[in-house]
Amino acid sequence: MSTNQQNKNEEEVDLGSLFVIIGRGFRNFFNFIGNIFKGIFHFIILILIFLKTNIVKIVIAAIIGGVIGAFIEFKKMDSYESEMLVQPNFKSGRQLYNNVNYYNDLVKQKDTASLENTFSISKKYAASLKKFTIEPIKTENDIINAYDDFVLEVDTTTVKSYTYDEFKSSFSEYDYKVHKINVIATKNDVFTKLDDVIISSIVKNKYFNRVKELTNENLNRTDSVLRQNLGQIDSLRKVYMQVMLDEAKKETSGTSIDLGGEKRTTKELELFTTNKNINRDLKDIAEDKSEKYEVVNVISNFQPIGKKIDEIKKNYIFLFALVFALLAIVFVLLQSLNQYLNNYKK
Repeated sequence: MSTNQQNKNEEEVDLGSLFVIIGRGFRNFFNFIGNIFKGIFHFIILILIFLKTNIVKIVIAAIIGGVIGAFIEFKKMDSYESEMLVQPNFKSGRQLYNNVNYYNDLVKQKDTASLENTFSISKKYAASLKKFTIEPIKTENDIINAYDDFVLEVDTTTVKSYTYDEFKSSFSEYDYKVHKINVIATKNDVFTKLDDVIISSIVKNKYFNRVKELTNENLNRTDSVLRQNLGQIDSLRKVYMQVMLDEAKKETSGTSIDLGGEKRTTKELELFTTNKNINRDLKDIAEDKSEKYEVVNVISNFQPIGKKIDEIKKNYIFLFALVFALLAIVFVLLQSLNQYLNNYKK
């Protein structure tokens, strides 16, 4: 009896200890969360105290920076930008990028004479050009379609050893279909004088022109062959239809057993499937011919009048005020650090 009572007391003690441990765990956890919030609150208070103590210095620095920025903003000329969307064919994207980067190098070097000769514009317009850039319009569909074409061109073994992720990692900016050319200038009507030159620099390339001619010849030849095949299939279908009509007439004149009916039905289905496939191939060829008729397809030209650049991030008043304010904060922090180090030595 006493033994049972003793065991019961021990179990109650163990349960009590367990609840105490669980309670301490919860308390420590909530204390930890509370300390985190206290730390964040303390950090915010320190920032507010710092700003309260040094707000005058920071505001004065921002005003000085804003005045300097306003002077530069007043002296600088208004800038305008315009964009052109293009679709290069026959692997001409790399050459297009090289040409646009070359024009930008001429702008950086302030070589207005070369810009005059290149674009056949006046010195005033050449000096107004400030920047040339080009970048792809990135879409996942371009990579997927390119991978599908790759799968159709190579054998199964190669496809298995070259995954989509590997193909995607090797997909360069030149491989995207559509690219955006951006030009910045101080004159808003210079842009229409540039697009023909930029495109002709690629179109007049003998290599790309030869590839274009051969590609279009092959497409035209394939288109012609497919149309001939389509005509032959239509003739065969007419023959089968006539045979089926003749057989039907014979059946009406007397009882007969048709042992070839099922076979003719199968051939009809095969002809229908072949006809459908040829029409699909003709549709694909028509799309290829429309896309590859030119070395570079111009989706949209430069706008006749450029858009004025007035974003706040490009405004010198805002930029200089922000920079000077940040410099003032850094200077005050360095002063406080220096004072702390001096007191630490003592």
